[in-house]
Amino acid sequence: MNQERQIHEAARCVREADALIIGAGAGMGVDSGLPDFRGNQGFWNAYPPFKKLGLSFIDMANPGWFSRDPNLAWGFYGHRLNLYRRITPHPGFQLLRNWGQIKSNGYFVFTSNVDGQFQRAGLSEQHILECHGSIHHLQCSGSCGEIWSAQDVRVEVDESTMRAQAPLPTCPTCDRIARPNILMFGDWGWCSEREEHQSSRFSKWLQDCRQPVLIECGAGTAVPTVRSTMEHLARQYQVPLVRINLDQSHGPERTISLTGRAQDILEQIQVEMDRLG
Repeated sequence: MNQERQIHEAARCVREADALIIGAGAGMGVDSGLPDFRGNQGFWNAYPPFKKLGLSFIDMANPGWFSRDPNLAWGFYGHRLNLYRRITPHPGFQLLRNWGQIKSNGYFVFTSNVDGQFQRAGLSEQHILECHGSIHHLQCSGSCGEIWSAQDVRVEVDESTMRAQAPLPTCPTCDRIARPNILMFGDWGWCSEREEHQSSRFSKWLQDCRQPVLIECGAGTAVPTVRSTMEHLARQYQVPLVRINLDQSHGPERTISLTGRAQDILEQIQVEMDRLG
Protein backbone atom coordinates (compact mmCIF):
# COMPACT_ATOMS: atom_id res chain seq x y z
CA MET A 1 0.00 0.00 0.00
CA ASN A 2 1.46 3.37 -0.98
CA GLN A 3 1.97 6.22 1.47
CA GLU A 4 -1.01 8.23 0.26
CA ARG A 5 -3.32 5.29 0.88
CA GLN A 6 -1.75 4.70 4.28
CA ILE A 7 -2.37 8.34 5.23
CA HIS A 8 -6.03 7.87 4.27
CA GLU A 9 -6.30 4.75 6.43
CA ALA A 10 -4.65 6.51 9.36
CA ALA A 11 -7.09 9.44 9.06
CA ARG A 12 -10.03 7.04 8.94
CA CYS A 13 -8.83 5.25 12.09
CA VAL A 14 -8.46 8.55 13.95
CA ARG A 15 -11.99 9.62 12.96
CA GLU A 16 -13.64 6.34 13.98
CA ALA A 17 -11.84 5.70 17.28
CA ASP A 18 -13.31 6.28 20.73
CA ALA A 19 -9.91 6.98 22.29
CA LEU A 20 -6.38 7.93 21.29
CA ILE A 21 -3.30 6.08 22.56
CA ILE A 22 -0.08 7.93 21.73
CA GLY A 23 3.27 6.16 21.78
CA ALA A 24 6.35 8.34 21.45
CA GLY A 25 10.10 7.84 21.27
CA ALA A 26 13.02 10.20 20.73
CA GLY A 27 12.09 10.85 17.10
CA MET A 28 9.00 12.74 18.26
CA GLY A 29 11.10 15.65 19.52
CA VAL A 30 13.52 16.04 16.61
CA ASP A 31 11.18 18.41 14.73
CA SER A 32 11.15 20.64 17.81
CA GLY A 33 14.91 21.04 17.49
CA LEU A 34 16.01 18.40 19.97
CA PRO A 35 19.23 16.56 19.06
CA ASP A 36 19.15 13.14 17.43
CA PHE A 37 21.27 10.76 19.53
CA ARG A 38 21.03 7.82 17.13
CA GLY A 39 24.50 6.28 17.01
CA ASN A 40 27.63 7.68 18.61
CA GLN A 41 28.14 10.22 15.84
CA GLY A 42 24.72 11.77 16.40
CA PHE A 43 25.48 12.13 20.11
CA TRP A 44 28.95 13.53 19.48
CA ASN A 45 27.61 16.04 16.95
CA ALA A 46 25.40 17.40 19.73
CA TYR A 47 28.10 17.19 22.41
CA PRO A 48 31.63 17.45 20.92
CA PRO A 49 33.40 17.52 24.34
CA PHE A 50 32.25 13.95 24.98
CA LYS A 51 33.77 12.85 21.68
CA LYS A 52 37.12 14.16 22.91
CA LEU A 53 36.65 12.14 26.09
CA GLY A 54 35.65 9.04 24.09
CA LEU A 55 32.33 8.82 25.95
CA SER A 56 29.14 7.68 24.20
CA PHE A 57 25.53 8.42 25.17
CA ILE A 58 25.31 4.99 26.82
CA ASP A 59 28.51 5.74 28.75
CA MET A 60 27.15 9.03 30.06
CA ALA A 61 23.59 7.82 30.78
CA ASN A 62 24.91 5.86 33.76
CA PRO A 63 24.17 6.67 37.41
CA GLY A 64 27.76 5.88 38.42
CA TRP A 65 28.91 9.33 37.27
CA PHE A 66 26.98 11.00 40.10
CA SER A 67 29.39 9.43 42.58
CA ARG A 68 32.56 9.32 40.38
CA ASP A 69 32.33 12.78 38.82
CA PRO A 70 29.09 14.62 39.69
CA ASN A 71 30.17 17.79 37.87
CA LEU A 72 30.46 15.84 34.61
CA ALA A 73 27.21 13.99 35.30
CA TRP A 74 25.35 17.25 35.90
CA GLY A 75 27.09 18.81 32.91
CA PHE A 76 25.41 16.18 30.75
CA TYR A 77 22.00 16.21 32.42
CA GLY A 78 22.02 19.90 33.33
CA HIS A 79 22.60 20.89 29.72
CA ARG A 80 19.72 18.68 28.61
CA LEU A 81 17.46 20.09 31.34
CA ASN A 82 18.20 23.63 30.17
CA LEU A 83 17.68 22.65 26.53
CA TYR A 84 14.32 20.98 27.17
CA ARG A 85 13.13 24.04 29.06
CA ARG A 86 13.93 26.30 26.09
CA ILE A 87 12.45 24.15 23.32
CA THR A 88 8.93 24.79 22.02
CA PRO A 89 7.08 21.59 21.07
CA HIS A 90 6.32 21.38 17.34
CA PRO A 91 2.71 21.64 16.05
CA GLY A 92 2.36 17.85 15.85
CA PHE A 93 1.95 17.75 19.64
CA GLN A 94 -1.02 20.09 19.39
CA LEU A 95 -2.63 17.98 16.66
CA LEU A 96 -2.45 14.91 18.89
CA ARG A 97 -3.90 16.89 21.79
CA ASN A 98 -6.77 18.14 19.62
CA TRP A 99 -7.57 14.65 18.35
CA GLY A 100 -7.49 13.17 21.83
CA GLN A 101 -9.69 15.86 23.39
CA ILE A 102 -12.62 15.17 21.07
CA LYS A 103 -12.65 11.43 21.73
CA SER A 104 -15.34 10.14 24.08
CA ASN A 105 -12.71 8.32 26.15
CA GLY A 106 -9.98 10.91 25.67
CA TYR A 107 -6.29 10.07 25.28
CA PHE A 108 -3.23 8.72 27.03
CA VAL A 109 0.46 9.10 26.19
CA PHE A 110 3.00 6.29 26.65
CA THR A 111 6.49 7.69 26.09
CA SER A 112 10.09 6.78 26.73
CA ASN A 113 11.06 10.44 26.38
CA VAL A 114 12.22 12.22 29.51
CA ASP A 115 11.95 15.74 28.09
CA GLY A 116 8.46 16.74 29.29
CA GLN A 117 7.47 18.04 25.86
CA PHE A 118 3.95 16.60 26.02
CA GLN A 119 3.26 18.54 29.22
CA ARG A 120 4.72 21.70 27.67
CA ALA A 121 2.36 21.21 24.71
CA GLY A 122 -0.63 21.26 27.07
CA LEU A 123 -1.40 17.55 27.35
CA SER A 124 -2.59 16.57 30.81
CA GLU A 125 -0.04 15.31 33.32
CA GLN A 126 -2.73 12.86 34.47
CA HIS A 127 -2.77 11.21 31.03
CA ILE A 128 0.96 10.71 30.47
CA LEU A 129 3.08 7.67 31.34
CA GLU A 130 6.82 8.39 31.19
CA CYS A 131 8.15 4.85 31.33
CA HIS A 132 11.80 5.95 31.71
CA GLY A 133 11.09 8.83 34.09
CA SER A 134 11.47 12.58 33.64
CA ILE A 135 14.38 15.01 33.75
CA HIS A 136 11.98 17.52 35.32
CA HIS A 137 11.93 15.47 38.53
CA LEU A 138 14.90 14.66 40.75
CA GLN A 139 15.75 11.96 43.26
CA CYS A 140 18.48 11.37 45.80
CA SER A 141 21.57 9.59 44.45
CA GLY A 142 21.61 7.70 47.77
CA SER A 143 18.86 5.60 49.29
CA CYS A 144 16.42 8.25 50.58
CA GLY A 145 13.79 7.37 48.02
CA GLU A 146 12.77 11.02 47.68
CA ILE A 147 11.38 12.35 44.37
CA TRP A 148 10.79 16.08 43.91
CA SER A 149 10.20 18.62 41.17
CA ALA A 150 13.18 20.19 39.41
CA GLN A 151 11.15 23.34 38.73
CA ASP A 152 13.32 25.56 40.94
CA VAL A 153 16.63 23.86 40.06
CA ARG A 154 19.14 25.80 37.97
CA VAL A 155 22.32 24.20 36.63
CA GLU A 156 25.08 26.28 35.04
CA VAL A 157 27.13 24.32 32.50
CA ASP A 158 30.43 25.20 30.83
CA GLU A 159 29.66 24.03 27.30
CA SER A 160 33.34 23.91 26.32
CA THR A 161 33.94 21.12 28.84
CA MET A 162 30.35 19.97 29.57
CA ARG A 163 31.04 20.29 33.29
CA ALA A 164 28.47 21.79 35.65
CA GLN A 165 29.42 24.63 37.96
CA ALA A 166 28.82 24.59 41.71
CA PRO A 167 26.48 24.46 43.46
CA LEU A 168 25.09 21.16 42.22
CA PRO A 169 21.54 19.99 43.06
CA THR A 170 21.35 18.11 46.36
CA CYS A 171 18.80 16.01 48.20
CA PRO A 172 16.63 18.11 50.57
CA THR A 173 16.56 15.24 53.08
CA CYS A 174 20.20 14.11 53.36
CA ASP A 175 22.13 16.70 51.30
CA ARG A 176 23.70 14.09 49.04
CA ILE A 177 24.07 14.82 45.33
CA ALA A 178 20.72 14.69 43.53
CA ARG A 179 20.19 13.04 40.15
CA PRO A 180 17.37 13.11 37.60
CA ASN A 181 14.52 10.70 38.23
CA ILE A 182 15.40 8.89 35.01
CA LEU A 183 15.95 5.18 34.40
CA MET A 184 19.55 5.05 33.19
CA PHE A 185 21.64 2.18 31.85
CA GLY A 186 22.74 -0.25 34.58
CA ASP A 187 20.51 1.62 37.00
CA TRP A 188 19.55 -0.23 40.19
CA GLY A 189 18.89 2.96 42.14
CA TRP A 190 16.07 4.46 40.10
CA CYS A 191 13.08 5.44 42.24
CA SER A 192 10.14 4.16 40.18
CA GLU A 193 7.30 5.33 42.44
CA ARG A 194 6.23 8.19 40.14
CA GLU A 195 6.24 5.92 37.08
CA GLU A 196 4.27 3.29 38.97
CA HIS A 197 1.51 5.81 39.77
CA GLN A 198 1.40 6.80 36.10
CA SER A 199 1.28 3.16 35.03
CA SER A 200 -1.61 2.49 37.41
CA ARG A 201 -3.60 5.39 35.91
CA PHE A 202 -2.88 4.10 32.41
CA SER A 203 -4.08 0.59 33.27
CA LYS A 204 -7.34 1.92 34.73
CA TRP A 205 -7.90 4.20 31.71
CA LEU A 206 -7.41 1.32 29.27
CA GLN A 207 -10.34 -0.52 30.84
CA ASP A 208 -12.77 1.98 29.30
CA CYS A 209 -11.32 1.79 25.78
CA ARG A 210 -13.26 -0.13 23.16
CA GLN A 211 -11.89 0.95 19.79
CA PRO A 212 -8.83 3.11 20.30
CA VAL A 213 -6.55 4.45 17.59
CA LEU A 214 -2.89 3.81 18.31
CA ILE A 215 -0.41 6.34 16.92
CA GLU A 216 3.28 5.74 17.50
CA CYS A 217 5.76 8.51 16.67
CA GLY A 218 9.54 8.22 16.40
CA ALA A 219 10.05 5.07 18.49
CA GLY A 220 13.10 3.10 17.38
CA THR A 221 14.27 -0.47 17.84
CA ALA A 222 17.43 0.19 19.90
CA VAL A 223 15.36 0.47 23.10
CA PRO A 224 12.07 -1.07 21.95
CA THR A 225 9.91 -0.36 25.01
CA VAL A 226 7.45 1.89 23.19
CA ARG A 227 7.27 -0.23 20.03
CA SER A 228 6.62 -3.47 21.91
CA THR A 229 4.00 -1.84 24.16
CA MET A 230 2.12 -0.36 21.21
CA GLU A 231 2.23 -3.67 19.32
CA HIS A 232 0.87 -5.45 22.40
CA LEU A 233 -2.00 -2.96 22.67
CA ALA A 234 -2.79 -3.29 18.95
CA ARG A 235 -3.14 -7.05 19.43
CA GLN A 236 -5.18 -6.61 22.61
CA TYR A 237 -7.75 -4.31 20.98
CA GLN A 238 -7.44 -5.90 17.53
CA VAL A 239 -6.89 -2.55 15.81
CA PRO A 240 -4.21 -1.32 13.41
CA LEU A 241 -1.13 0.45 14.72
CA VAL A 242 -0.28 3.72 13.00
CA ARG A 243 3.53 3.73 13.10
CA ILE A 244 5.33 6.94 12.09
CA ASN A 245 9.09 6.64 11.76
CA LEU A 246 11.81 8.10 9.60
CA ASP A 247 13.35 4.75 8.69
CA GLN A 248 11.81 2.07 10.93
CA SER A 249 8.10 2.27 10.14
CA HIS A 250 7.76 -1.47 9.50
CA GLY A 251 5.67 -3.55 11.86
CA PRO A 252 3.51 -6.63 12.27
CA GLU A 253 0.44 -7.39 10.17
CA ARG A 254 -2.13 -4.55 9.99
CA THR A 255 0.50 -1.91 10.82
CA ILE A 256 -0.13 1.33 8.97
CA SER A 257 3.49 2.18 8.13
CA LEU A 258 4.17 5.86 7.50
CA THR A 259 7.72 6.87 6.63
CA GLY A 260 8.74 10.39 7.59
CA ARG A 261 9.12 12.82 10.47
CA ALA A 262 6.38 12.97 13.08
CA GLN A 263 5.32 16.57 12.48
CA ASP A 264 5.08 16.15 8.70
CA ILE A 265 3.06 12.93 8.85
CA LEU A 266 0.70 14.15 11.56
CA GLU A 267 -0.01 17.27 9.51
CA GLN A 268 -0.71 15.10 6.44
CA ILE A 269 -3.17 13.02 8.48
CA GLN A 270 -4.92 16.21 9.58
CA VAL A 271 -5.21 17.39 5.96
CA GLU A 272 -6.78 14.07 5.00
CA MET A 273 -9.18 14.25 7.96
CA ASP A 274 -10.22 17.73 6.84
CA ARG A 275 -10.80 16.39 3.32
CA LEU A 276 -12.97 13.58 4.63
CA GLY A 277 -15.09 16.18 6.44
